[in-house]
Amino acid sequence: MERKEIESAVEAILFASGEPVQIKRLCAALELARPAVERALKDLGDHYAFDQRGIRLVRMDDCWQLCSAPEFGDAVHRALEVRKPAKLSQPALEALTIIAYYQPTTRAYVDQIRGVDSSYTMSLLLNRELIEECGRLQVPGRPRLYRTTKQFLRAFHLSSLEDLPELTEPSEEEDPLDPEADGQMRLGENGEIVSSQEEEETE
Repeated sequence: MERKEIESAVEAILFASGEPVQIKRLCAALELARPAVERALKDLGDHYAFDQRGIRLVRMDDCWQLCSAPEFGDAVHRALEVRKPAKLSQPALEALTIIAYYQPTTRAYVDQIRGVDSSYTMSLLLNRELIEECGRLQVPGRPRLYRTTKQFLRAFHLSSLEDLPELTEPSEEEDPLDPEADGQMRLGENGEIVSSQEEEETE
């Protein structure tokens, strides 16, 4: 296959899928080695960005997905009458931050750091598909383990967990997990997650 043909084939697969596609599946479908597919993905992403198109190519770990350009998000929502999801409350951000940095982890560990019961908060994060179960801890009682999902990466504009900002002292003022901010995660003096998010959640 010619280089342009590979790029077009990758574009067609991602468009038809509508979901993140693992690069190994792209390689298998096109019967090509990974370097050739990765080059096509890079060229395609550069093409969308350079021409300021309404589509972007997003990487999430070893998966790729086509999505609308963020600057046209409001127009897309208005056209499709899609209701924006509610922002995460401070308790939800706290629990999500703990899971993001210490995954896989248990609800008991989240409770221990937050100092309160996190049952409702964990259910909310599961329903929003920001976290998922990933097995059980091999100790008495075998508590469930949780980790973040690809939806988490997509929601906070991360390519992989390696892009998570470093935890810093509580001198920063940004929200710990705000998709629209470049702030860093912060730990309080007692080890709690510090957030400037004002919305509260009924536990």
